[in-house]
Amino acid sequence: MRLQGQVAVITGASKGIGLAIAKLFATEGAQLAVTARDAKALDAVGAKVAVTGDVTDEAHVRRFAEATLSTFGRVDIVVNNAGNAQSEGFLKTTRELWDRMLAVNATSAFLVTREFLPAMVKQGRGRVVMIASISSKRGAPYIAAYAASKHALLGLARSVAEEFKSKGVLVNCVCPHYVDTPMTESSIANIMKRTGKSAEEAKAMLAAMNPQKRLITADEVAAKALEYALPGCTVTGEAFDL
Repeated sequence: MRLQGQVAVITGASKGIGLAIAKLFATEGAQLAVTARDAKALDAVGAKVAVTGDVTDEAHVRRFAEATLSTFGRVDIVVNNAGNAQSEGFLKTTRELWDRMLAVNATSAFLVTREFLPAMVKQGRGRVVMIASISSKRGAPYIAAYAASKHALLGLARSVAEEFKSKGVLVNCVCPHYVDTPMTESSIANIMKRTGKSAEEAKAMLAAMNPQKRLITADEVAAKALEYALPGCTVTGEAFDL
């Protein structure tokens, strides 16, 4: 029960990596405040605070923070997990796609972190974990908008880490390769559409790009997020490749 008495905020907590983190943190004793767009799936998480909405919406983020702080009176951990991945050739990338990737993958983390950070500073300690991507560090064909948004997330994390390390708030990133989640299923579908490959062949292509030569599990990402969330964590500004 390494998070006993800790309050953990998790965005995008209704499925995939976010759900795995919520389950692991609860097992470790954390009290949860979660948000996602799917109300039914979010309710199934079993968190004390569950607020349905879009974390790119500033008003929703404010309501979520108010509900969390009025319920618990504190926040110890913020996990910015909400995200989306869409691919398109650069010359076919529309402004709408560009703006959507930046909003979901970077602006949401900015809004959530900004809303909860004052409570952490006031109590003299806190942990912020960004679920980033290996695309936060490198580019690839067809993902200009996605990679740009994940680079922005990493830059946000490192800047906040430097600004608030003297206040006891540590900020770190987990940068996984392809993870076996519903989001990756969309990537598989895009490969099938573009290449005519089967689902199995497309999945194998993605797995081959990972150092592990397999898709990472959501539980593996959750385990690394836990390391950064623990009271004994001392690093800040780190971006761990997984």
